[in-house]
Amino acid sequence: MGFNKEVFAANLRAARAALDMSQEELAKAVGVSKDAIVKYESGEGYTPGADKIIAICHVVRKSPNELMGWKETA
Repeated sequence: MGFNKEVFAANLRAARAALDMSQEELAKAVGVSKDAIVKYESGEGYTPGADKIIAICHVVRKSPNELMGWKETA
């Protein structure tokens, strides 16, 4: 259950689009640059730290598991 940049990128793009939020708006809400969001969403950029992932989850109203594409276990 590792970090897959491509899955995270696709889930982040979808979550942001579902909220009809621009990359700039997401960046401001999370406290990062727009460039960071562009890189996160491309799947080719750097890996966000845990603090940024939690901030993103809070803004897009998704759990870390949802954004990472991980299955919940009982």
